Amino acid sequence: MLRPLAMKHVVLQVLSDDLPQVSLTLAELEVFHPDCRECNEALFPNIPGERYREYYVEAIGRLEKIRVHLPPAPPPEMGKPRVISEQELGELDAWLGEVWARYSAFEEELRRLAEQERLVDDLGQALDNFANLNIDLSLLQGEKQFLDLQLGVVPRTNLGRLTEAAQLADHMVFTYLLSGGSAHIIVVGPRGERENEIRSILDSAGFQPLEIPPELHAEPQQLREELQQRRQRIAEQRQQARNGIERLSEEIRAPLERARRTLLLAEPFVRLETAARSSGQLAIVSGWMPKREIAAVEQRLEQELPNPFILSARDPRRDELRDVPTVMLRSRLLAPFANLVKQYGVPRYREVDPTLLFALTFVLMFGMMFGDIGHGGTILVVAWLARRKLRSFTPFVMSGGLAAMLFGALYGSIFGYEEYVHPLWIAPLTDPILMLKLAFAWGIGFLVLVTLVSIYNRLVMGEYLAAVFESNGLASITLYLALLCAVNDLYTTGECGWISLMVSSLSLGAILIYRWRTTKAPLGERALVVFIETFETITGYVSNSLSFLRVTAFSLNHVALAIAVFTLAETMAPAGHLITVIVGNLFILVLEGAIVTIQALRLEYFEGFSRFFSGDGREFRPLRLGQSV
Repeated sequence: MLRPLAMKHVVLQVLSDDLPQVSLTLAELEVFHPDCRECNEALFPNIPGERYREYYVEAIGRLEKIRVHLPPAPPPEMGKPRVISEQELGELDAWLGEVWARYSAFEEELRRLAEQERLVDDLGQALDNFANLNIDLSLLQGEKQFLDLQLGVVPRTNLGRLTEAAQLADHMVFTYLLSGGSAHIIVVGPRGERENEIRSILDSAGFQPLEIPPELHAEPQQLREELQQRRQRIAEQRQQARNGIERLSEEIRAPLERARRTLLLAEPFVRLETAARSSGQLAIVSGWMPKREIAAVEQRLEQELPNPFILSARDPRRDELRDVPTVMLRSRLLAPFANLVKQYGVPRYREVDPTLLFALTFVLMFGMMFGDIGHGGTILVVAWLARRKLRSFTPFVMSGGLAAMLFGALYGSIFGYEEYVHPLWIAPLTDPILMLKLAFAWGIGFLVLVTLVSIYNRLVMGEYLAAVFESNGLASITLYLALLCAVNDLYTTGECGWISLMVSSLSLGAILIYRWRTTKAPLGERALVVFIETFETITGYVSNSLSFLRVTAFSLNHVALAIAVFTLAETMAPAGHLITVIVGNLFILVLEGAIVTIQALRLEYFEGFSRFFSGDGREFRPLRLGQSV
């Protein structure tokens, strides 16, 4: 379960006319990952199906635009798969183009109506400025031959002074609307030499001119009725367009489902891309396939293809190991853990798949830090009740609840109470020193495990020197363990054991020599780089080991929070006591539960994955039906 499936590079030689059937069969089996690297282009220079792809891409684009107007639909019933010819795909593309043109006409009509409605709304807002004028607004539009006529708004506080100043300039001010702190006015006077004077007066009074749109060419009441009639016509036309869309959607519903099915069946050939190449009537398809599936694929192709074919398979070459896709662990229970692993990256082919290790260690650390029967049981029940929303993450949350219940039984804690359940092992606060020692031991074991995985990964990738001498290699873990033994001897007996000192010296010497020989730099810089890198390796192990003390810290913090809640509850009446205990436990569940989850993930990612897991592998993505449509 820790190693990815063994993969083979396969090359399938077929007649060019059989390529659509080949792609469809491989998609049904879901075991073929196309290899789109540029290879064999000298013997097979052509990439078949270019026009086929153009039809498909255009048809998919049109289908997505059409589906915007339709309610979400489940995947269509596939029935018996069949090959989609280029002619059929072209006809489907043309039909979708016609349907989209009809939808586009309705969309254009709706856009036109929306613009008209915005114009009517703007006119309505403009009309509000002149609602109290019971005259034909066209009389106030444009320049007059003998009259200087201006409409606008001034602050009400300036209205009195403006009226007096305007009279001195032979102009009259008529107020037709008072609104809040503003006054809507008409300024009228003779044209002539005093026009500049009145404009200066208006500017000093804070006058803001109002333009009357040319569409407002009647009395306000009449215009309001006309605008209302235009709104009504727009609403009727919009409803007609929407009815047309609904009729069209109902008309094409069944044909569109058939179109989706057709595109699903055409998709595998398109997804082959450059993995399929041809020369004349002969074509090849290259890709990756699990070793255990080759015989079944060959048997299925014999049943489906009308013409002979040749399927050849070989092991991956060492120079292409990083191009081989990795089939990660597939399990319903481990699916959420696999998703979290993929957030960090995908293991390279032949490297250890860390999903199972991650699941076990994460669940154990969560339980250690959040051990309580009541809290774990609550998480378990809530996860089960919310399983439809949690979906694939339900096992992740439920496993955390089970681990919390298990360690809660070991600690003897239920909703923070430690007097009702006898601990199967120990209550954390009774011996915190022991808990710290155990957390430190857990950290040592964890680091040793992930370093061994790192060594294995380098060996399978052919990096033998790195597996021994690089960081997280055999020499570094030996040095780390030897130093731990030396410190333990010094603590228990007062002397460092000679075996520990000898092993640590040999390991340190081997690391220094290796790094000295592999570092390319001037002498002084070389010595500095070697010293810093070696020192970083040693301190990295020490700091990472100490990081695991947080496992005990949070288990003690869990108990301390419960004690704080109970201490506060003791100061209250019975009703307040009960409410405080309930709210306090909810607080612990939500806040500390989230923090513990984050801390456990941090330990996994930074102290675990960073040591052995590059995360730059390629995930196995086989051809399959229904990937995009």
